[in-house]
Amino acid sequence: MSMALTAGRQTRAAVRTAHYDPWLLAGTLALLALGLVMVFSASISISERATGGSGHFLVRHAAAVGLGLLAMAAVTRLPLRLWEAAGPWLLLAGVGLLAIVLIPGVGLHVNGSSRWLPLGFATLQPSELAKLFMVIYVAGYLIRRQEELKSFTTGILMIGIVVAVVGMLLLQEPDLGAVVVICVTVLAMLFLGGVRFWHFMVVVGAGAGGMALLTIFYPYRLARVTGFLDPWADPFDTGFQLTQALIAFGRGEWFGVGLGGSIQKLFYLPAAHTDFVFAVLAEELGLIGTLGVIALFGILVWRAFVISRHAERLGHLYAARLAQGLGVLLGVQALINMGVNMGALPTKGLTLPFVSYGGSSMLACCIAVGLLLRVGYESRRQRVGAS
Repeated sequence: MSMALTAGRQTRAAVRTAHYDPWLLAGTLALLALGLVMVFSASISISERATGGSGHFLVRHAAAVGLGLLAMAAVTRLPLRLWEAAGPWLLLAGVGLLAIVLIPGVGLHVNGSSRWLPLGFATLQPSELAKLFMVIYVAGYLIRRQEELKSFTTGILMIGIVVAVVGMLLLQEPDLGAVVVICVTVLAMLFLGGVRFWHFMVVVGAGAGGMALLTIFYPYRLARVTGFLDPWADPFDTGFQLTQALIAFGRGEWFGVGLGGSIQKLFYLPAAHTDFVFAVLAEELGLIGTLGVIALFGILVWRAFVISRHAERLGHLYAARLAQGLGVLLGVQALINMGVNMGALPTKGLTLPFVSYGGSSMLACCIAVGLLLRVGYESRRQRVGAS
């Protein structure tokens, strides 16, 4: 009896010591800290011109980071079964927000786009939450419809319709970047979820064809693509943003011009503290700094798939699919943003997760990491408890 009690106490103590993934947490915190520094550096000039003080955007960004960390901590306390059950409702909420933002007089119209909902003290960008909610929903769909996924009509086509509805709402804003991220993430989740290869290739072909048509039949999108292919052909109009970003990368060389020493952020590079903060980072911290950022995102994606593998080995298929989707979501958005900054991809209007200024993006990314930490925690708890 005493041996049984001792073993029970040891097991309970071991379960209590099951901790959250240290690599994932450290990588996220490092990106958040770097983001605070770079947003402050990149926004000093625009902040002084807009408000008369240098710290306006830093304060707002720090508040977004604080809110994101609180949300992350709260998410790590919620069991995954609640998220699995809430997946369809979260998707409906995301679709509803995307529809509301398109209502004239409700959505905030800036630079030809209606992507934000004014909340008085801040603005909400529904597309950021829609990307996260889509991953949560698709992870549950892959588990609930395992048998139907063998059929193209009852399985793949249904999820394609859902993505199409969300995509059409996003294109009305317009926000092609969010559509690309959602499509790539869902395709990756379907592939990793084990759908038939020819079904997967049909969906890939349809998606690629749709993107091509959306580019060809809309002149401003076609101009972005042609400007991306040769930005120096029109460096003062369609290629202006990219040429300024490339100048920033060129000035950075190996070790950068020094923190705070960027010239491109002085009203040369548009969106220096949001979409193009990576270019300012490259100018100030050089190749070494850019490689460091790439390594940190590599750690996040690597840990997401390690966490997914552990969950799948324990039979937690929903947790595994969720971790895979979140890892792809964060990795794809970071890859596109960095590719745009370096001139490898057309301009998409996407932020760099955890680094760029933007409260909605920060909140969604921190919730995503909170979910990954929860998946890892539940897997560790089961492994420790079983031992």
